[in-house]
Amino acid sequence: MAAAQGRFSDGADGVDGAKESSVPLPFRRAVDGLRKARLRPGIEIDPTKPPQRLAPYAYALEAAVVDGEEDLADGRLILLHDPAGHDAWQGTFRLVTLVRAELEPEMAADPLLPEVCWSWLTGALEARGLAYGEPSGTVTMASSHYFGGLGERRPATQIEIRASWTPREGVGGVPDTSAHLASWCELLCQIAGLPPAGPAEGAPGVVSLPQRRGPHHP
Repeated sequence: MAAAQGRFSDGADGVDGAKESSVPLPFRRAVDGLRKARLRPGIEIDPTKPPQRLAPYAYALEAAVVDGEEDLADGRLILLHDPAGHDAWQGTFRLVTLVRAELEPEMAADPLLPEVCWSWLTGALEARGLAYGEPSGTVTMASSHYFGGLGERRPATQIEIRASWTPREGVGGVPDTSAHLASWCELLCQIAGLPPAGPAEGAPGVVSLPQRRGPHHP
């Protein structure tokens, strides 16, 4: 693991078109928590335009686990806020994510892989003692086989995790978004094939994919 911290470029406000003066203080503090998070080495992360109409306020990040010039995994994390609360969320904040990576064929054949991948998300949150509720999501594997002019390419399988959860609010009605982002980055690294960082590394029940390079090219 490199000694330098991961890179966080803060080049956009990402607050769903709202003027800062009209943005609720809890949401501004939650976004500040994301911006101040200390990232694991090897992660590059940037603000990006959030989706429209999911919530009154939204902030989005996109990230990649990089090895030289190659991306081992990539994903997006979206922070949603509805000051009036949301019945399905059971709270005023919601985190929504998509992460994906390409797998080696032998790893894709493991029938327990979807359950393992889901456990990486919940395990990363629980390892930091984070309170959360209403988790939901899917783990999807899609295989591609190439023919004709593309026949020399190796078969490829991509795994994709889509998930959302409600971060429990702390002091001032603001969740610890910095810690939630760190947990999400841990998920991104694990799906990239990197070992867990910190106290979880080598702990019983922690399963990692073998370390690998990025996507195969023809």
